[in-house]
Amino acid sequence: MTDRSEDLYSKFLFIWVGQFISIIGTGLTIFSLGVYVYQQTNTASSYVFILICALLPPMLLKPYGGILADRHDRRLMMVFGDLGATLGLLFIFLMMLNGDIELWHIYLGIAISSIFSAFQEPAYKAMVTDLLPENLYAKASGLMQLASSAQYLISPFLAGILLSVIDIKFIFLIDITTLLISSSIVIWVRNILGSIATKHSGQNMMADLKEGIQEFSRNGGVVHLVITTMLVLFFVGLLQSLIIPMLLNLATVKIVGISQSICASGIILGSLFIGLFGSKHKHVIILSISLFMSGIFFVGIGSSTNIILITLAGFMFFATLPFINTSIEVLIRKNIENRKQGRVWSIISLVTYLGSIIAFAVAGFLADHIFNPLLQADGLLAGTVGSFIGVGDGRGIALIFIISGAMISLISLFIWQDKKIKGLEDVVT
Repeated sequence: MTDRSEDLYSKFLFIWVGQFISIIGTGLTIFSLGVYVYQQTNTASSYVFILICALLPPMLLKPYGGILADRHDRRLMMVFGDLGATLGLLFIFLMMLNGDIELWHIYLGIAISSIFSAFQEPAYKAMVTDLLPENLYAKASGLMQLASSAQYLISPFLAGILLSVIDIKFIFLIDITTLLISSSIVIWVRNILGSIATKHSGQNMMADLKEGIQEFSRNGGVVHLVITTMLVLFFVGLLQSLIIPMLLNLATVKIVGISQSICASGIILGSLFIGLFGSKHKHVIILSISLFMSGIFFVGIGSSTNIILITLAGFMFFATLPFINTSIEVLIRKNIENRKQGRVWSIISLVTYLGSIIAFAVAGFLADHIFNPLLQADGLLAGTVGSFIGVGDGRGIALIFIISGAMISLISLFIWQDKKIKGLEDVVT
């Protein structure tokens, strides 16, 4: 790296550390509130509604958050998002402090915080293009994925310890503190490097949104890649929603928890590798190979009833995800005009995560009414498929995983042959 690149990368690392801390804080809040609400109501629906309040608002608002990220200084947008998120946390904290907390207070507070995340995340992702040269995109992407994984691996572990020694109200104060630290770092970096001028046509937001859709759709390779990603996320969504029910038929809750933590650590391993060494090879090739291998490991998750073998397959599956995500991000980033990246990334997120939403909607029906009955002792597939993967509760889910893994490997072969996706590699920025 040149001296200039090293200086910019060091500034990015400061911002990344702040975001890493704030993501852990957010994870502490979500986990702690989930435990609190479930203990108060003993209903899964109350817990699920927390996730809906946390995920739905930013998903719907991201396109508009992306437009604002293209109209304004992206680092200021990050500060706006982080500081705004503290409002919802303060609301819940004050309600608990007064002893008047009700479920709707919690849901409203989470929704308020998540609304502001819709403005922070697109700005954070687009800020990388502002700050770093192309040869550092892959490293930055790997580190950003590492930070994102902390919410699922580090936060639950820390929250479990903290809740045993402090009241849940103090969790909110910790989260608020992490957001303030993150915002302070971004402001400090902005003061050193100066603001970045933004250019836009003066159009209204709907016109900007239309322009973002046009920018996304004008490149056939990007469209192919995003649709392919949506299909992959559908199958990954089936894993996310059904892995716990399958494992609970094979092991105790404690063992299942340990297994999940080990599997999630695969993401950290892959992200650290990319963060330390970058990605110096053809991204389409890396994407195809990583997807193919992830499909094989996905099949492995469903093929065994041995929790150790399942955990090993899960670890390897999750270790491939950072390579997949980084390759996709770099290929798209190289092919989207910088001034439009905020809104385009938001549209891409909305499209790709439709796959996960559809998976969550159909997973329960597929498992309970189609696949699990087929692999009961008297099921239609008990004597055929069941002789290889076993019969009984949860083995229908295992068959879903095997089919899903095979489909992901097939998708990787499609990417390998797709000329439009391959063409994304040749763009020089």
